[in-house]
Amino acid sequence: MIIGVLKEIKDNENRVGLTPSGARELVGAGHTVLAQNGAGVGSGFSDEEYVAAGAQMIATPDELVEKVDILVKVKEPIPAEYPLLAKLAGKTLYTYLHLSGVDPQLTQVLLDNKITGVAYETVVGKKGGLPLLAPMSDVAGVLAVQYAAQYLQKKYNGFGVTMGVIPNTDLANTVVVGGGVVGARAAKTAAGMGGKVTIFDMNPAKVEFLKKDFKKYLGSNLMKNVQILVSEPAVFAEAIKNADVVVGAVLVPGAKAPRVVTEEHVKSMKNGSVIVDVAIDQGGCIWGSKATTHSNPIYEIEGKIFCCVANMPGQVSRHSTQALTFATITYLMEMANKGVVKAIKSSLKKDGGFAKGVNTYAGKITWKPVAEDLGRMADYADLMDMLGMTREQGSVKPAEVAVVAAPVVASVAPVAAPVAPADNANPVA
Repeated sequence: MIIGVLKEIKDNENRVGLTPSGARELVGAGHTVLAQNGAGVGSGFSDEEYVAAGAQMIATPDELVEKVDILVKVKEPIPAEYPLLAKLAGKTLYTYLHLSGVDPQLTQVLLDNKITGVAYETVVGKKGGLPLLAPMSDVAGVLAVQYAAQYLQKKYNGFGVTMGVIPNTDLANTVVVGGGVVGARAAKTAAGMGGKVTIFDMNPAKVEFLKKDFKKYLGSNLMKNVQILVSEPAVFAEAIKNADVVVGAVLVPGAKAPRVVTEEHVKSMKNGSVIVDVAIDQGGCIWGSKATTHSNPIYEIEGKIFCCVANMPGQVSRHSTQALTFATITYLMEMANKGVVKAIKSSLKKDGGFAKGVNTYAGKITWKPVAEDLGRMADYADLMDMLGMTREQGSVKPAEVAVVAAPVVASVAPVAAPVAPADNANPVA
């Protein structure tokens, strides 16, 4: 099998889809790895390191894509990359796709070229959870708080407070919407700086788990400034109103995020407060959110500062790339060793977790939430039917192939919001 590693061109995206050590594993298993010149430079990996690992360097993206069986990326292709996908016709793209939250034309390009689109963000682990999304969610949770601390400064029209502890001053107040991987990491980071933190989640069991987890992580001294609450509309609204920072961390796996922080909530906040919507990859969970870039990360609405960068982990690319490859290499090796179709069928015969990552196949949308969000149910097809598998051959029911059920993902990130239903999930890429 020939695996290609493309250089990312999204604004300030410095990650790469495969480390040299990952390339070495694939080459050692008898596969060919092609990497575009400079693909790993943003993450601190030189071309020479890839060559030493057994990879072959390719000068141009066009030359690389037309040779590969599986193309490995980090972020969804942007419009400038759409022409490349014609060269990937009938083959496999393995990356974060976020089809419900990005340019709808990307889905059309994938369908037109009958590309098997395997989305990191909807692969479900053997024990539940979203194992290919969780590592980047940890990173994004930390960065969300770091960005918030920066934009609270007056030079950005912030409220002029620090998130650390300054004697004889009020503590900064952070509200985190969602107690999943992103939300928990953001809350721990903010609490670790010494500020007040309130986390809202819809799942009572999750709230109890977080209380125990945070107590162990933070200790009693820092924990005294942390509240972890089941979402209740009046309490939620009051907390948002008094917040210096709001971190949005609500996501439906592979589907459009619900807007759980409303216009009324945002307008009630003080001028100079900061909103970081980490769910922006899937459309955002806060009123007023729109995707920004590292080059132009913030904007203001009603005196509130919004930061909605869709690829936050791209700025800490070394750690992000290492964590991402560690998570994705197992499934990539499975596809390379067995062949993509056999790997999908094997998954369906077992727990179906990897197969849930298949968002497009043979010209059809195979992840139901994407079809619903894009209003394209006419283009939806059940993956098992397309592969000619009977229900007796598979371990999952048709609906389970299309939609991740709440118990499966609850260990990663149940939805936390006073408005949205509780049977969904959250992290980021």
